[in-house]
Amino acid sequence: MNYSILCLDVDGTLTDGKVYIGNDGEVMKAFNIKDGYGIRQYIEAGGIVAIITGRISKIVGHRAFELGIKEIYQDITNKAQVMELLAKKYHTTIANVAFVGDDMNDLEAIQASGISFMPSDGYEGLKPYVSAVLTHKGGEGAVREAIDILLSEGT
Repeated sequence: MNYSILCLDVDGTLTDGKVYIGNDGEVMKAFNIKDGYGIRQYIEAGGIVAIITGRISKIVGHRAFELGIKEIYQDITNKAQVMELLAKKYHTTIANVAFVGDDMNDLEAIQASGISFMPSDGYEGLKPYVSAVLTHKGGEGAVREAIDILLSEGT
């Protein structure tokens, strides 16, 4: 597997980008089951999956636990720096890290990664920087599509 680490943004990538906030804070996020299945496949194939998000959410922690994701980084402003740390932790280089993100706050991570993807409904200005624009929208199977590409190419 060429890309031994897969880093994922959350809002707009693993979700549709909507954040539901009630009087007591964030109350809901919707995750796609197909994305979850793909994440489990990637882990079973020997890959490391990491969530790197700029927000803080207990919901993200719960979903990560369900899927067996052990690397969870929240309230992060420099995602590329976390990717570098992960590469060192797992004795590889950032060239072996894949990233899926949807907006300009992901640009540094996209540029640092060995391969990068964005959902079809990601921010238009990000398109020139990613390796591939996926056919699925964020929260609607985009992560699964990226994983299928990575696993089918033997990468």
